[in-house]
Amino acid sequence: MTNVYLAGPFFDDEQISRIERAEKALVANPQVNRVFSPRLSEIAGLTMGTPEWATQTFQMDVHQIDEADVVVALVDFVDDQVDSGTAFEIGYAFHSDKPIIVLHEKDTILNLMLAEGLHAYLQKAESLAAYDFTNLPESHYHGKVF
Repeated sequence: MTNVYLAGPFFDDEQISRIERAEKALVANPQVNRVFSPRLSEIAGLTMGTPEWATQTFQMDVHQIDEADVVVALVDFVDDQVDSGTAFEIGYAFHSDKPIIVLHEKDTILNLMLAEGLHAYLQKAESLAAYDFTNLPESHYHGKVF
C-alpha cells in the first residue's frame, strides 16, 4: 500500500476543483494507503500567515514528503509558470529520490525541469484512481518544453 503526498495549488476555485478531483481519485485507488493533501491539513490553533504558522506548516509538509512513497504533483499553470510552492515540493521530492507523478490537465507547455524530473505523466485526475502505485509504470511527457 502506497502513501501519497499530493502537491498542488489551491488558491482559486479552478485549482480547488482540480485538487479535489485528484484527492477523490487517489482515495478511490485500492493501492493507496494514505493521501496527504496540504489543502486538508491546516494546523489547528495557528493563524494563517503568521511566522509560527509558516514554520510549522513548512516542517509538516517536508516531513510528509519524507514519509511518502510517491509524490503526485498538479502542475497548474498561470502564464506558463508553475506554482512556486508546488515547484519546491517537486524539487524536494526529486532530490529525496521519490517518484513524481505529474498531473498536467491544462493545455500548456511544460517546464523542462518538470518534464525531465517526472516518473509518470498523466493528463486527467481520474487516471489516478486506476494508476498502478505498486509497480509505478513510467510514462513521459513528449510535448514542447520551455
